[in-house]
Amino acid sequence: MTFDEHIKTIKYVFPKTIPIMAGFTFIGLAYGIYMESLGFGPAYAILMSIFIFAGSMEFVAGSMLLGAFNPVSAFLLTLMINARHLFYGIAMLDKFKGVGKKKFYLIYGMCDESFVINSTAKVPTHINTGWFMFYVTLFNQIYWVGGTTLGSLFGTAIPFNTEGIEFVMTALFAVIFLDQWKKERYHISSIIGVGASVLSLIVFGSENFILPAMIIIIIALTSIRKMMSRREVIS
Repeated sequence: MTFDEHIKTIKYVFPKTIPIMAGFTFIGLAYGIYMESLGFGPAYAILMSIFIFAGSMEFVAGSMLLGAFNPVSAFLLTLMINARHLFYGIAMLDKFKGVGKKKFYLIYGMCDESFVINSTAKVPTHINTGWFMFYVTLFNQIYWVGGTTLGSLFGTAIPFNTEGIEFVMTALFAVIFLDQWKKERYHISSIIGVGASVLSLIVFGSENFILPAMIIIIIALTSIRKMMSRREVIS
């Protein structure tokens, strides 16, 4: 792509990531403050946000670093917390075809928010889809690292209580869900997602419901895929 095409892509992508910027800046800020409160210097929080880039897992990693060395426990905990990314990866297999070397960064930088935007956005024909997904992922990581940097550098000087700040991301996902609901012709996939989540929450509890919910959603959507495709053709 030419330089002008990159600029056009960036101008198109940036407005779509503004809600993520708001959420990631505040959560990253809270993470930086949290790491500072544990006694870690800014370098730890900043480097972890760059190389781990796993949101909630970074919060857990902070406390794990203060405990006894147990790599098996760390591996299993990480797998449990981020197992949903296995399903994200499966869902993005077709999207990542033909994007070239950018695919490696897209896989590494995939987070919940990048997945939502990249998997649902209708990219216009004059915008390269691979570069669209790349810049979405890059901007989201910049927001997270930037918020973490501010929090870790100025954590001791910020006088407000950050309790409850994690609700920012809950609100963000609620807005994204409502926006997707408005764009859908049929709401079957959204209803399946909500139903599977509520059922799993009741059966497995708030600590363990994500993985069962994702499995139910994948099975249900796979089962009705042909039916939905046929319905779209008829319409």
